Formats: sequence, C-alpha cells, structure tokens
Amino acid sequence: MSLTDKIPFLDLVTPHMELEPELTAVFHKVLSTAGFVGGPMVENFEKAFAAFCDAKNCVGVASGTDAVRFALTAAGVQPGDIVVTVPHTFIATTEAISQAGARPDFIDIDERTYSMDVANLREYLERECYLDRETGKPYHRKFRAPVTAVVPVHIYGQCADMDPILELARRYNLIVVEDACQAHGAEYFSQKENRWRKAGSMGHAAAFSFYPGKNLGACGEAGAITTNSDAMARTMRILRDHGQSKKYYHDMEGYNGRLDSLQAGLLSVKLQHLAEWNRKRQEAAARYDKMLASLDGVVAPYQPTWSRPVHHLYVVRVSDRDGLQKRLAEAKIDTGIHYPIPLHLQKAYETFGFRKGDFPVTEKIALEILSLPMYPQLQPAAQERVVQKIQEFASVGVLR
Repeated sequence: MSLTDKIPFLDLVTPHMELEPELTAVFHKVLSTAGFVGGPMVENFEKAFAAFCDAKNCVGVASGTDAVRFALTAAGVQPGDIVVTVPHTFIATTEAISQAGARPDFIDIDERTYSMDVANLREYLERECYLDRETGKPYHRKFRAPVTAVVPVHIYGQCADMDPILELARRYNLIVVEDACQAHGAEYFSQKENRWRKAGSMGHAAAFSFYPGKNLGACGEAGAITTNSDAMARTMRILRDHGQSKKYYHDMEGYNGRLDSLQAGLLSVKLQHLAEWNRKRQEAAARYDKMLASLDGVVAPYQPTWSRPVHHLYVVRVSDRDGLQKRLAEAKIDTGIHYPIPLHLQKAYETFGFRKGDFPVTEKIALEILSLPMYPQLQPAAQERVVQKIQEFASVGVLR
C-alpha cells in the first residue's frame, strides 16, 4: 500500500471477490430450483447458525429489526409494557420495541465498555419501579406500566456483562432479549457457570442482523433469532410468515418477515469463514491496541477479563473527535461515528420528554467516539498509517 492509497472504513469487495465462485454457485442453485423463499437453504443455514451460537434454535428473518421485534413478541411482551435498553445503540433496537407495542426506556451505559451499566439497571428497578404484589413484576412509578423486558446491546462486537443482568432479570421476572446484531461469535465468561458463553445463547432469545457490513453480512437485508426455547421458536416462525401455522391457516396476525433463500445460501457460505474473519479482526484490534497504548489523549477500547470480543467496530475516544476525523479524511482515511446523537435526544423520541443530561455517560462519549477502519483484510501497514496520522494530530496537543 502506498502512502497515497485510500484506506476504506470497511472493505466489502475483497471477501466477495475471494468467495465469488461459491457465492455464484448459490445464485445458480436458486435460479435452477426456483426455491426463492424458505426451503432447504433457509433450514440449513438456521441449523448451522444455531450450532455456531451454541443455541438450540435459529429462526431466519428479514432483518435485525424484525429479529428484536419477533423475539420480544414471542417472549410475551404486551402492548403498553415498558422494555428497557440503552440510549447508545442504533435506533433499530428501540424501533423494534415500539413495533412490538411497548414503550422503550433507557439505562445509561458503562463508560468503559459502552454497554448497559448494571448498577444503573439495578437502581432503575429499585428506585423508579415498585413490585406488583399479584404478579411480582416491577411497575414504573411514573408511567404506571409493567417493566417486562430488558434488551442489553452487545455493542461494537463485545458482550454486555450478562451474569448480573440475568440475575436481576431472574429477581424481577424480566424477559431478556440480547441485541447481538454486532456480536456474531463474541463470547462472555460466565462466572456463575464457570464457562464461556456465546452471544445469542444466554437470554430468552437473541437478535442478529446480517446487514452487509456486519461480521457475518448478507448481500442485502437479513437477520435471525436464536433461542433455546422450542415454544418461542415455533411462535417466531409463525410470526415471520403472516401468522400461518400452515398455508392459509393463520393462527395470529403476523408479518412478512421471512429470510430469502438466496440470502440464506450466501450466509451459509460466509458462515464457514466467520471464525477466521473474527480471528483476523482480533489480530487487527491487538495491533491497534499496541500502537495506541503510549499515545496520550486517545482512549482505546476496553476489554474486560470476561470478554472475547469480535471487534465489529474499533472505537476510540478523543477530546477533539471532529478535528481528528477531518484530519484523517484529508489523509484519505475513512472513519465513522457510532453513534453521534443518543437515542433519547433524537427527534423521533421528543414526545417522550427526555432532556439533555438524563443519560450523562452516553451524552459524553457521543461527542468523543470515532470508529477507525476495521475489517478482516485490514493490513498492518494501513493501521500504521492510521495511527501515524493520529500521532501527528496529537503532537500539537489538541487531544490532551
């Protein structure tokens, strides 16, 4: 790589070129069989992805948003319920909560991991809620509505701290749906069980997105739900197919949320390479960590002892984020911001009455985070150039 070559934020071309014969064969198979929706391709992918996640069942759906929505509905979330999640995530998480008929509410994040702060979740349940004597469920004091579910987000490819979240969920009779849309293959060490657990195997269900830029990405829109509950899996299969238990027999009103056979076939090919791609991301992250370790003013990602992340994104924090992003862009280095405006401050949720200052950690880091180039094919020379430009920017003191 020359010093003038552009460094992309994400490379979606190279892996597809490398796998072109296998991917093209899937396309020809779909054309020759006319198996466009459902069928063996979807079923085979569901079995393989369930095994990859150490889960009993996988239900392929049309998107990660559908995955969160169907999981909440199948788990028993009712219209008018409150579902808590974090304000530092993509809006699809809260869209799915709203589409399930519930009201999203927020728990601030941990400043090191950027995932749900367990102490804040505990305080929310203890101070903002009271326990209903008949149901044993927490009710929000202000909204007078039951809090029935929690959606921890495995942000940037690292699992949330699941042991204490699951313990609080058990104590307060809460449904847990993991938002694992960025965490394909991430692992969490459960001290309670004394073993490593895969993202997608710990809650009542888990949602995955296969949007093209994910660690496991389709060539279009796709998603999946994993669960160890056979009953939930049956309900979600009905929900995704217009509520049909069999053709033209509608047990409930459902949705058009099926996974296309073509996308399932393409995902099956890519799934065979996912472990290796994740390993290369981990190696790239380790190189970044080493190169940034002695650089003042740059906060690299924090990895707890209980975490084996898969680095969907590599996110640093600096005081002058916008200035650094501009300097890198001038050097032909693409970056991203995930996410610049917390959900509670989005115009879409202004009727909920949230105000600036409600979730201070999320609001603080939203001004400082910058996602650096990260993908399996990222070369050390490119990373050295990225870090060199960050060092040059830091040398004038603007990051301190």
